[in-house]
Amino acid sequence: MKRGASIRRRAVTLSVALSFVVLSVSGVVAFVRPFSLQIVGLHALMGFVFILLIGFHIANNIRPLKAYLRSPVLGLCLATVAALTVLFLLQPAPVKSILRLSGNLGPALDRFEMDQDQLEYRYTPATHYKMALTVKMGTAYDVEHPSQVAIWLENQGAYHIKTLHSTSEQPTETLPYWSFKRRGWEQAKREAEALDEVDGTSAATPNGSFDPADYVLPADSENPMPYKLLIEINQPGDAHGGYDDQPSLVYAVEIDNALPRTFQVLDLVGYPQREKIEGKQAWALYYVDEGFGSALELIDSALLTIERSQPQASE
Repeated sequence: MKRGASIRRRAVTLSVALSFVVLSVSGVVAFVRPFSLQIVGLHALMGFVFILLIGFHIANNIRPLKAYLRSPVLGLCLATVAALTVLFLLQPAPVKSILRLSGNLGPALDRFEMDQDQLEYRYTPATHYKMALTVKMGTAYDVEHPSQVAIWLENQGAYHIKTLHSTSEQPTETLPYWSFKRRGWEQAKREAEALDEVDGTSAATPNGSFDPADYVLPADSENPMPYKLLIEINQPGDAHGGYDDQPSLVYAVEIDNALPRTFQVLDLVGYPQREKIEGKQAWALYYVDEGFGSALELIDSALLTIERSQPQASE
């Protein structure tokens, strides 16, 4: 009986130690290497195994653990762990500087950076497709009171398919064109999901799909669907001429993987104005006339760079 218990204790202890080694190595690899579903999956699943083994380990060592709980060191350990937990959750500047050293930036490698001179957005859904948007700010851009900005993708039917970045998480009156497109996308998705539940068929937006991968990384590389990248920018309270508050401005560029271009400049395509279309309230883009002033100086230039290469076999 004692021999069986001894073997069980050794098996649990060794299993805990070995699983800890796997967790340690996979955690370090996940930090220093680009995102890999295999490594993250290994780390997460082995974590659940580790939790189970810890339960057996506690059951095998319940008496000494009870003695540890009566130790005066317990309070110090609890305070230390609690402080580190709060520190890592809040992520102050020193912690963020350490996290920036990581090569694992998430499955979409979605990064946004802003400084006094420019806005930079990087979107890398796969290692062979790297999109970078660099927006140099103009003379009217106020760093102390930064403008509201939204960056998103649309399909050929002018339907929103993905918001890449927005200074507001929800639709806002400050960015009416993006908000209108975003609300339409959310409603279309709800309707498609409801239809899918009723008859088992999956609907999509006209002239396209809800999935941005169908455009950015199409399954059929011989017949890709063109799409657009748009920016809407607005500086609230910027009176000029006949405007108490100049409207937002929209910049856009079309991306066609069938005719790949590495560098493309976004063009000013208009300002949004509310109107009725088939009896419904909507927003359309209108030509920017001489009534605008400082709003035209919020953005100096916007350059889209896309680096494409042959996908690896594992992608």
